[in-house]
Amino acid sequence: MPSIELRTRQSLALTPRLQQSVRLLQLSALEFQQELRTALDTNPFLEYDSSEAEDVALAGTTPADGEDANVSAADTLAAVEPDGLPAENSASDTLESAGQDDMPADFSGDYGSRSSARQNGDADGSDPAEWARSQPTLREQLHDALRLYRLDDRDRAVARFIIEALDEDGYMRQSLADLADSVDLEPTLTEEELLVALRLVQSLDRPGLGARSLSECLALQINALPANTPGRDVARQIAEHHLERLARREQAELQKQIGCSAEELRVACALVRKLDPKPGNCYGRAEDNYVVPDVIVRQARNKWVVSINPAVQPRARIHRMYAQLFAQSAGASRSPLAQQLQEARWLIRNAQQRFDTIQRVAECIVAHQKAFFQYGEIALKPMVLRDVADELGLHESTISRATGNKYMATPRGIFEFKHFFPRELGTESGGTCSAAAVRALLKEMIAAENTRDPLSDVTLAKMLADQGVLVARRTVAKYRHLMKVPPAELRRQL
Repeated sequence: MPSIELRTRQSLALTPRLQQSVRLLQLSALEFQQELRTALDTNPFLEYDSSEAEDVALAGTTPADGEDANVSAADTLAAVEPDGLPAENSASDTLESAGQDDMPADFSGDYGSRSSARQNGDADGSDPAEWARSQPTLREQLHDALRLYRLDDRDRAVARFIIEALDEDGYMRQSLADLADSVDLEPTLTEEELLVALRLVQSLDRPGLGARSLSECLALQINALPANTPGRDVARQIAEHHLERLARREQAELQKQIGCSAEELRVACALVRKLDPKPGNCYGRAEDNYVVPDVIVRQARNKWVVSINPAVQPRARIHRMYAQLFAQSAGASRSPLAQQLQEARWLIRNAQQRFDTIQRVAECIVAHQKAFFQYGEIALKPMVLRDVADELGLHESTISRATGNKYMATPRGIFEFKHFFPRELGTESGGTCSAAAVRALLKEMIAAENTRDPLSDVTLAKMLADQGVLVARRTVAKYRHLMKVPPAELRRQL
């Protein structure tokens, strides 16, 4: 028989402010900026902060003496909070506090100043702009090389059309006839002119650029080799006519078709395998040139100092006049605008707490991995998220969100936070080392190997074992693949 009964149970529910805080913490720098712009566009109680702090940030400096760029926003928030509005949910106060101590007094806000760096005993390269390595793109490199040639205006324009028609791999995928139809020149452009310009572009930089097929790309690279290169003639025949047989490893059929000895074929095949099928990949790519770091790490008076990148700090504050007028209006607490003012206050506070948490996590990482900043990859120590969570008194999930899609600018380059959490490997002595340190050792061993007799994965595993690091051959192969190092047979040079 149906009945009605009352049951009491407890459940954990996140308040709207907590949900927003968790969501903001896991956003990347670019996603957070987009979130902030959306809030500025939709919430009338938020305004863009065009104070002097913004000009300081745009100039590449941080507020002096550890002053927080968002202090004015916090002060504005405290000044305009009306008494008649609903109080903050007490459950929101349970969010882990992320308060930070002030920056050291010896920290100079102008991290781009070389003179102040020398006065404070800083390491060279304190300007983050110098840490990012920017490679020219394929088209930039070819346009620069084209300027060295004395050409008339028409020939130079045709060569530029060819350069712009190349894809990211360096190939001319579009037919010359279609390209001629798409170019508006007087008199009409002919295929013969395009072919002459294509030959010029193919000679501007790396051999193989401007090829219309894989066969032509490899043939251009072979033709650029010295005439006395062993196996050059046989390799050209393979590249021009027998690439499919080479891919199927039909050695006997290749030897029969070309009419060469087994040794000549072996040398030629090794030569073809060393060629670059995508020469355009050796250049920078425009979409991958920049990463916006969340924090900046630099050395000041023999100490590693962590600061939030001013370029990613929120430039928003409560609109003082709107908030005061709303507080003075009748029935403000029951107005739909009350929720928007509440959301504006939450956004300012949660944004500040987001950056405080990121800075605390970054400082903990730097303290644990101090040897990395002195000696490089080989000095990375094993570390897990739980180590940081226990030290900061935060939940492990909070550390995971604070390290996901976050980047750190250091004198050694820009690294993702996750880079500083390599897994632990055992050693023969019973100690531990990090997987990143093992990869650094492998890189040194491979760089010092004899190119005529490269080290196999088994040999590399034995050499690591001689140094007390116990790893399997398949682990060496996995790390070698992650470092984009080809196997021993492809590294061999005759």
